[in-house]
Amino acid sequence: MNQAADTYWKHFWQQRNEAPPEQVTAWSFGVDPDELAELVVSGVKTATCSAYMFYEIENEPLPSIGDYSIILNKAGDPVCIIQTTSVKIMPMNEVPEEFAEAEGEGDRSYEYWWNAHEQFFTEALEEVGEIFREDMTVVCERFEVVK
Repeated sequence: MNQAADTYWKHFWQQRNEAPPEQVTAWSFGVDPDELAELVVSGVKTATCSAYMFYEIENEPLPSIGDYSIILNKAGDPVCIIQTTSVKIMPMNEVPEEFAEAEGEGDRSYEYWWNAHEQFFTEALEEVGEIFREDMTVVCERFEVVK
């Protein structure tokens, strides 16, 4: 976590009457961090999807209900804090249309969601010597903005 995110997080918790969680993550969205962060702030984007394989490759824990994340823009500045409300692991070709809409991207259609994610995952997987499959396992996370 960078200094700006750390300061943002500490300020958020100073206003609460409880101990902060032991861990918080700070990250930006993939293709267009600024646009996607703005969709989160405006309440349009309430979900995100990632390839399960990358959690294994990067030895990162899967998201859990109640987790906090600081969303960063392209410059690495904190934009908001979200809290995970749901995590479901499933084959990509079983992700429901309403989840695609909750991701808030493009025209919010399932077709747009599929095409954008297929392209993103294809490119990301090629970088690690893997190939895209329609039934690849994905992590579908829903969240709410808390700051």
